[in-house]
Amino acid sequence: MGYRLGIDVGGTFTDLLLFDEETGRMVLAKVPSTPADQSIGVLNGIQKVAALAGIDPVEIDLVLHGTTVATNAVLEEKGALVGLITTRGFEQILHVARSQTPGPLAGWIIMQKPDPLAPLHLTRGVSARMNARGEELVPLDEEEVRRFVRQLRDEGIQALTVSLINSFANPAHERRIRDIAQELCPDLPVTISTDILPEFREYERTLTTVMNSYVRPVMGRYLTGIESKLQRAHLAPTVNIVRSDGGVMSLDGARAKPVNTLLSGPSGGVVAASYIGELTGYKNVLSFDMGGTSTDVAISTGGEPRIVRETRIGYYPVKAAAVDVRSVGAGGGSIAHVPITGALRVGPQSAGAEPGPAAYGAGGMEPTVTDANVVLGHLPPRLLGGEMQLDVEAARRAVARIGDALGLSVEEAAQGIIDIVNENMFGALRLVSVQRGYDPRDFALVAFGGAGPLHANALAQLSGAWPAIIPPTPGVLSALGFLHSDIRSEFSQTVIRTLASIDAGEFARIFAALDERAREWLESEGIPAERQALDYQIDVRYHRQGYEFPVRVHPDQFESEEGMEKFIADFKGIHERNYGFNIDSLIEIVNLRVVGIGLVRKVELQRVASDGTRVEEAMVETHRAYFSGKAMETPIYDRDRLRPGHILRGPAVITQRDATTIILPEHYGQVDEYLNILIYPDGKGR
Repeated sequence: MGYRLGIDVGGTFTDLLLFDEETGRMVLAKVPSTPADQSIGVLNGIQKVAALAGIDPVEIDLVLHGTTVATNAVLEEKGALVGLITTRGFEQILHVARSQTPGPLAGWIIMQKPDPLAPLHLTRGVSARMNARGEELVPLDEEEVRRFVRQLRDEGIQALTVSLINSFANPAHERRIRDIAQELCPDLPVTISTDILPEFREYERTLTTVMNSYVRPVMGRYLTGIESKLQRAHLAPTVNIVRSDGGVMSLDGARAKPVNTLLSGPSGGVVAASYIGELTGYKNVLSFDMGGTSTDVAISTGGEPRIVRETRIGYYPVKAAAVDVRSVGAGGGSIAHVPITGALRVGPQSAGAEPGPAAYGAGGMEPTVTDANVVLGHLPPRLLGGEMQLDVEAARRAVARIGDALGLSVEEAAQGIIDIVNENMFGALRLVSVQRGYDPRDFALVAFGGAGPLHANALAQLSGAWPAIIPPTPGVLSALGFLHSDIRSEFSQTVIRTLASIDAGEFARIFAALDERAREWLESEGIPAERQALDYQIDVRYHRQGYEFPVRVHPDQFESEEGMEKFIADFKGIHERNYGFNIDSLIEIVNLRVVGIGLVRKVELQRVASDGTRVEEAMVETHRAYFSGKAMETPIYDRDRLRPGHILRGPAVITQRDATTIILPEHYGQVDEYLNILIYPDGKGR
């Protein structure tokens, strides 16, 4: 038994959560992030959290690390110079793309189309060709390949992608090109599409593989830096990197396939929100993660986050498994302004960490959401027992500029800012619920992030999602999610056939082959047989539809008529929920997939016994706060003193080291045995 450490690197702070596997104790810490080299902040955090826990850092056995290295490389255009080898005639595949432009209606006029991550002058088309059944039409010309590789090497490429048409049906040509390239350039990272996405749709497959190459060198340098810094500090924990789908992967896996880490950070929060929901008896939850610059929302059903097969980084559609997270430019630092139209707007511009909101007293002048919360008294002037003092007058001066422009009092202007940012975030919640065919009233709302608990009650009001659940450590919940993540990898095969033309034996043969690959991978990761699990999925659509849905199955399900009928019913249920209808058409199988899972011992929050104290003993002071335009004397509670069974009547402010929670009038908060606060409207709840 030892210690596990979750690390979530954010833009401003790096959050750490240490878990003692023997006692269940958790210790949290925050250190400033170091964007120039995230590993410096990570090592600083390890030293700090170990000191807070009173342990030697060498006692930490496992580090689970969420990183934005790959994401930042794409968004900041700081990736590698990538060469691309494709099939002759398809050299412009990244330029042709999908001919889709973003909204609004005139989006095609204002869209700045991004440059392909592999430029055309570094793209070569080989004459070799497979057909869609995997049969060789034109053999591989190895001298041609050698010539192309030498040309690209001399052009100074830093990574090479190989993505051939129809390689999903037969990867032999891609594999041989990889071997030749590695013979000629042993130090050049070479990625082939069938290692990343062995599925049809050549644009998405090529783009995803090119993006993997684009971030592969920078991720490799970062992971090597972490290893070397740990070695110099005489630390030797196992380090796993968090994947976009909420699982984790080894350092070697992250080096080879960093494209699977593009949503590494947000996925941890969604996993943790699912866990918190289950603890409180709610398996269907909406997760609401509000930070300083943006808000991430997601949905979990049946205790599992919703996973999508395609996500988007900037303008780039990346076909890699990821939690279905939607982000909006709404956070504590979002700036309020009144444009020429005269209508109040909030965000997406942010004051960031420097200079930050006016209330921070660091030189910020623009009115932000944080300043509005200070003006309304939702953020009290003294936080953390006086460790942090907010400049109330500076916040009032900033918000008064909005009031002057609109002819409102400073309190009315502040309430307007809060109302608008809440509506913006509610719009994001609708994207993952209503527009996916789910009614938010059937879900609980788990709020976290530095600013999430401030707005949770209002978001629950807007969405009808009750209760609003505030976890014990909302500011570091993503790190808790990392401690709850299993090791994962996916193995798939494209089979574009109508359901009627496939027999049960063919399903069994394909799943058996994928099953073998998944188990070989699990063995290579050192996962013992008793901790191995497999998840079976089929991507399905109606015949000639453009897009498909994954349906979870059992590999032997198709041997019986009942199993086949269940599969059809499951698909139609998903189609109905997403589109609102079904059609009388043949059903088409697109991809078969096996997900290999290495089960880890889950972190479990410890139950806390009531100590008989009254909730009044947790109150530290009262102060004046505004709710719906009315000034009210509002109690301020210290969350560390709250115990199971305490009931907090709104209005109330609850402060803690990593967040502040608001309970609105005509609502109450109930502290459960895990120290979650469950917020309900009066007259509702358990």
